[in-house]
Amino acid sequence: MNVEIPSEVRNSAAEFGAGVPYALKVLLGQLADDPDMGRPSGLPGVLTVTIDGEMFEDCPALAIGYIREPDRVEVRYVNLLSSSPPFVEDSEDELREEHRPAAAAGVVREVADALHRIMCWLQLHAPASYAALRPGASPATLAALEEGLGVRIPVDLKALWLLTAGDDGGDGWGSLPANRALMNLDAVAATYRLKMEDQTNQDVLNAQRSADESVTVWKATWIPVVALGPADSTGGLYLDVATGRMGQWSRYNDAPGEEPDTLSTYLEEAADMLENPALATRDKPGLIGGALVWLSSVDPAREDRWRPWTG
Repeated sequence: MNVEIPSEVRNSAAEFGAGVPYALKVLLGQLADDPDMGRPSGLPGVLTVTIDGEMFEDCPALAIGYIREPDRVEVRYVNLLSSSPPFVEDSEDELREEHRPAAAAGVVREVADALHRIMCWLQLHAPASYAALRPGASPATLAALEEGLGVRIPVDLKALWLLTAGDDGGDGWGSLPANRALMNLDAVAATYRLKMEDQTNQDVLNAQRSADESVTVWKATWIPVVALGPADSTGGLYLDVATGRMGQWSRYNDAPGEEPDTLSTYLEEAADMLENPALATRDKPGLIGGALVWLSSVDPAREDRWRPWTG
């Protein structure tokens, strides 16, 4: 059985402690012998195993998520194991989703593969931007966020956040087109609460308006995912749980607009533009020092330092 672990996952895990690489080596050997040793993680097709930190010097307790195929195993994430239970009992709805035909697992794979391509490019060409990506969240953290939001987080968004739980910005720029940034989970929760309060206020006014004049600035099924920048959460993109589509949001209650992208197609297009800049249409990637800077966000004061990425 071939067992693989992407370099960015291995490198990120090594930051947890000097003993982590050895502990992972031992675990990967165990997976080669017994690829079915993991438990369901709550993501379709992803199994989870743990490393007991007391068994290895300078290695904390870890949760490792992996996919199992007939002839290979691939590690998808390595996270610190929360002091709270990392596994939650599956509800009847969650079990139905986990055992759907391969559609859900395929979406998870698409998101993970697209993000993997972006992270590999950043690691090779924009180390400052790569270093600004936060480690993935634990399943327990996502369960707590889900409970706080009061809306179920879809599997594609869970897959994203298990790999990286936000972008702090390389030299102030996010890594997505227009230098937008993946929001950290605290910002996701705070923005969701703020926008739901905005809609509650609008509903009071809507009671006095005709149906044609009714205003919707937020829906309970919208989860904010992307901000205009690492330090600019006045607007960005949300994921509509009901439709699977992305949409634009603004703190100033501008009319929200749905976009044709799903989370996977949005990330795939970003990866395509990085890998094939000559074919990029929405924006053009470039570099300032070790940071990725998209053409649409180049500050005139730094324009002379910007170098287009030509591949």
